[in-house]
Amino acid sequence: MNGYYRGFFGMPPVVKNIIYINILMLLAYYAAASVFDIDLNRILGVYFPKSEEFRPIQIISHMFMHGGFFHLFFNMFALYMFGQVLEQVWGPKRFLIYYFVTGFGALFTHMAVMAFQYYKVMAYITPEQYQEVIDNGYMLSLQMKTYMNPAMKELQTILYTPTVGASGAVFGVLLAFGVLFPNTQLMLLFPPIPMKAKYFVLIYGGLELYLAITQPGSSIAHTAHLGGMIFGYILIKIWRKTTKTLW
Repeated sequence: MNGYYRGFFGMPPVVKNIIYINILMLLAYYAAASVFDIDLNRILGVYFPKSEEFRPIQIISHMFMHGGFFHLFFNMFALYMFGQVLEQVWGPKRFLIYYFVTGFGALFTHMAVMAFQYYKVMAYITPEQYQEVIDNGYMLSLQMKTYMNPAMKELQTILYTPTVGASGAVFGVLLAFGVLFPNTQLMLLFPPIPMKAKYFVLIYGGLELYLAITQPGSSIAHTAHLGGMIFGYILIKIWRKTTKTLW
């Protein structure tokens, strides 16, 4: 490496522009909600493909939407801390490819889990119940209402809950940093102890796996986080076999 980028405005171009776009989209989300009473996350967040609300553009747009300030802050802080180092090592083009591959990989993993849940619940729901959810489930979700029937409730959640956030890609960035710089010392905030990057990544990955198994209905897409890390690791292995580099 030729040295780290210093300061927010000294960041490399891809990381800087990703952070700028995410900040602008959060401001647009707040503005649309307050001025027009429009929830942009329900338009630009990505839905399960079986949902009538699914649009192909959501595959990209959901990566730039967040549920609130803290959701955005923690994702962008991690991208700022680790992403700029990777971009300096790889260059803007390769980093941008990596970021989107891990983001799409995270979404693919999340949708695969949702597909499993969808076809599982379809075995327990009647045609009449299914049609009721299709006809009225979305409007009920807008009103923050749900069905009492467990199968109908789960189907409503699968079809009409949008997924937003850059977390999958950010977890991929975290994985890459741990693989490329495994012995770099990181100072944790909670608890405030030093830890090598490789152990930090292993702990995070293990925690996400545990939460994905124990909290399958969580509002946090733990499987997407794992998917970002898995696809990131696969891509790094491919690059190492096909590209002569020192990293």
